[in-house]
Amino acid sequence: MNYKTAKFVTSAVRLDDCPADSQREVAFAGCSNAGKSSAINTLTNQTRLARTSKTPGRTQLINFFGLDEGRYLVDLPGYGYAKVPLSVKSQWQEHLDLYLNKRDALVGLVLLTDIRHAFKEFDLMMINWSQRSNMPVHVLLTKVDKLKRGAAQNALLGARKQIAGFPNVSIQLFS
Repeated sequence: MNYKTAKFVTSAVRLDDCPADSQREVAFAGCSNAGKSSAINTLTNQTRLARTSKTPGRTQLINFFGLDEGRYLVDLPGYGYAKVPLSVKSQWQEHLDLYLNKRDALVGLVLLTDIRHAFKEFDLMMINWSQRSNMPVHVLLTKVDKLKRGAAQNALLGARKQIAGFPNVSIQLFS
């Protein structure tokens, strides 16, 4: 699969707005400002494919990026710090729940969490959901560059211990 040919396909407000549910897709989830869009840009080696911002909550829609053979990388709205009304956050949560529970094409989840605050309630909720759904999860501990090497390794070891009881969950450092 050639990630370098990825291109933006569409943004979806609701599940009905998503592309046909017939291919395979991997979703990027995490709190606001965890680095989901940056991870997609790094993976595809394209600095401007997924819109990034220093302001939490910029990704407000479900964004689909097409790969070859009709496969998708999906940038989900973040959860947490966005400065939007509670009603908007509730609507995002409802759409996220529908996407995760109804989307047959979803075959994997990349969960991004800030290494300095790893495994918040949302992160653990996503890991538990993935286990109930028998969905593989790859955790990226982001913002590693904010810590010294020893502290980052200790945080990684601690995070590995936290997920040790979960099958189908892998983890790595990511900057």
